[in-house]
Amino acid sequence: MPEAVIAAARRFLKSFIKPGRILVAISGGSDSKGLLIALHKALETQKFKGFSLVACTVDHALRPESADEAAAVGAFCAALGIPHRIGHWQGDKPHSGIQAAARRKRYDLLAEAAAAFGADCIVTGHTRDDQGETIAMRAARGEGRGPGSAGMAAAMLYRRRVWVLRPFLGVRRADIRAFLEVRGIGWLDDPSNENPLFERARLRASLTAEEHAPGLEREGQLRAASSARAAALLLEHLRVHEGLVAEIAPAQAGRMDDPDWRRALITVAAVIGGREHLPGRATVERLSGFLRSGEAGRMTAGRVVFDRRRNGLYLYREERGLPLLRLGARESGTWDGRFNITSLGPALTVSAERGARVWRQRLIAAGLPEGIANRASLVAPRAEPADSASSGAETAAARLECRIGPYDTFLPGFDRSMADAIALLFGRDRYAPPPVEDVLTEMEG
Repeated sequence: MPEAVIAAARRFLKSFIKPGRILVAISGGSDSKGLLIALHKALETQKFKGFSLVACTVDHALRPESADEAAAVGAFCAALGIPHRIGHWQGDKPHSGIQAAARRKRYDLLAEAAAAFGADCIVTGHTRDDQGETIAMRAARGEGRGPGSAGMAAAMLYRRRVWVLRPFLGVRRADIRAFLEVRGIGWLDDPSNENPLFERARLRASLTAEEHAPGLEREGQLRAASSARAAALLLEHLRVHEGLVAEIAPAQAGRMDDPDWRRALITVAAVIGGREHLPGRATVERLSGFLRSGEAGRMTAGRVVFDRRRNGLYLYREERGLPLLRLGARESGTWDGRFNITSLGPALTVSAERGARVWRQRLIAAGLPEGIANRASLVAPRAEPADSASSGAETAAARLECRIGPYDTFLPGFDRSMADAIALLFGRDRYAPPPVEDVLTEMEG
């Protein structure tokens, strides 16, 4: 039903807390082109004053014809009076993991375009069909139950900088194409969508939009509720010391049969370990067995030591594979996936403290057992002047903040309550709220 497309665009515009500038990510394919046209048509009615559209096409330079295709999209936008920018993926491309790398670069370039245009958000043309494919892929990897069954969020915060919104998650691709055909508008077909080397392309050939469509809104609401409960559990039962050690009371430590607590705990563990992704199912099951037993001892999983003692459970980074980071004057970088560090003066190097007194004394002062403080201080960051002439200085001037690995790059909207709780526990600010009132209603279709 072509009318469902324009209805989704209008519903999306009504959801904004206040009018703003919207950056449309447009590739020239049917989904993103349909999104641009639907928003453009909705704004022509003058019912949505104060809104404006801009657009960006990312040229990944993976095919010879991609530059001409991006230029054609630019001409299409110009004919509509919509400012357009092309983001170029320059430099060498990886030989493996190309789709993941392209996704990260695409969002980087879109975020740059949003900043250049002064846009309040980015919108993408992900559809109900894409949602079904995402859920099917997660199910094939063993993630079909639990949080993964919610699929893509209708809103995602990228690098704490800009919200990426997906207004068409409840719209079928066939309806978008019918909407374009009625208006005599063509589109480009990316050959990678049919390439069987890619997981999504293989699934696309065998799925319909309805196979995973029922209950998507409900699954998103369940995940949001799970995240809210997980946040409450974390704030009640967990403390974080200096961004290095998470402490859990003995009675709560073994409650791994509670799915919300289990997800909360392993997410905190990912932060402690400097990881963006949660450990796999086999690792979580092994860890759950250890914690349920109630026995004292230590177990390492995902670069994190789970140190079980009579007075509580303590999580800290294992002393292995700790990197060396070099920063120029006034430069910023991330050390070990755990700390964002900025030089406040000359160039510096960051390495593990290896037991120097500063961090150890802080941890003991926080009330941690001496053995925990000793172990955790071995993996704390130490910034030193890079200039050999200043090697006598104990530390260099630097600003440190904890990095929330699972959420500082990609934060799904339905996990924001848990992400906020974790950020506060690690001494960070809450994440910026999305510019729309309800990020789950876009799943209605």
